[in-house]
Amino acid sequence: MARVVSVDRSSAWRDAAAVLEAGGVVALPTDTVYGLAADPGVPGATDALFALKGRPETLELPVLVVDLAQAETFAEITAPARRLTEVFWPGALTIVVRRRAGIDWSLGGHGRTVGVRSPAHPIPRWLCTTVGPLATTSANRHGDPPLVDAPAVRRAFAGGLGLVVDGGRCDGAPSTVVDVTSTAARCLRHGALGWEEIEGVLAG
Repeated sequence: MARVVSVDRSSAWRDAAAVLEAGGVVALPTDTVYGLAADPGVPGATDALFALKGRPETLELPVLVVDLAQAETFAEITAPARRLTEVFWPGALTIVVRRRAGIDWSLGGHGRTVGVRSPAHPIPRWLCTTVGPLATTSANRHGDPPLVDAPAVRRAFAGGLGLVVDGGRCDGAPSTVVDVTSTAARCLRHGALGWEEIEGVLAG
């Protein structure tokens, strides 16, 4: 079974980076729920992530970033998207935007858009700074409720994980997902941020 290391140990952060850079899958805490992460730039890494979770490849994997500048390396950030990130990042908002031409990451879906979020948690932010953007999904089998602690994540995925970073109980509300690829923004998933608050920012 995968090794579990405490988030309080600095070696855990370095070990997680090494697993990701080698194409492995890491379970890690975020500001919302535990996530499974892989480096989309490593061939086969996201394939392993889809297989481990049992997630249909018709469902695109979102990507975590440290900040807006990192998001702009692979995503087209429109004015409405920028307004939302200025107010709600880092935090529990995922924006769906168009993917830049030439980005051939295997994230699932039709490949023209990408969901992006900057989390308010130190370990995924450090990993995004060290490794780069991370393809992620919640740490649970597809269709099951999110798992709230590291031992449960370890048991659920047995030997498929390269490492589990234990950040204690992690059971926040999922991020709110907003599609800003067209003129009118659409809420694709209600979550930690209220839609009225998001509409207020978009309205200026």
